[in-house]
Amino acid sequence: MTYFNSRELAATSLFASLWGVLNAVFSPVVFQAFGLPILCDMLGFAALSLTFWWVRKFGAATVVGFVATLINFILNPGGLFFLGFTAASIVFDVAASSIWYKRVFRNSAVAVSSLLAISIGSAAIAGLIIGSFFIGEPVLVKWGGVYGWAGLHALGGIAGGLIGAVAIGVFTSRQIRGFNFKN
Repeated sequence: MTYFNSRELAATSLFASLWGVLNAVFSPVVFQAFGLPILCDMLGFAALSLTFWWVRKFGAATVVGFVATLINFILNPGGLFFLGFTAASIVFDVAASSIWYKRVFRNSAVAVSSLLAISIGSAAIAGLIIGSFFIGEPVLVKWGGVYGWAGLHALGGIAGGLIGAVAIGVFTSRQIRGFNFKN
């Protein structure tokens, strides 16, 4: 018996593709225009939150991160910084899975606060990795060093976590449920 069935693989592939393609196409434009790394976090942590809610299995968010990284490398071969998001998706998966799916989704306040905290922390970790290994000194100085860069990513994590939480709230209010849903 397989761990992920075909529907779960399709859902993780959909969210990963969404993140990878939108990031490769739009994030460089936004970064070039504003110098802010927020769009990639918004896209990523919204996709990870939705994957966590929809599939409800450990490893799904990690798969999304790896597939999005692969897509990003295909569309943007110089985008090595995306490895920070790969690591962040693993952190997101471990943190989200450690608080148990049933507990997180028992009410909307717990779901929003939990997903928001996990998104912010994971995005900050992505920012630390990206700032430490992939961003040049002039950009880091402009934004307060590596910790300032991590803070910018954390802001993107807030936005992405909120987008994911709002989408989950809308789906839930319309009685759309993810896989493995049990009352």
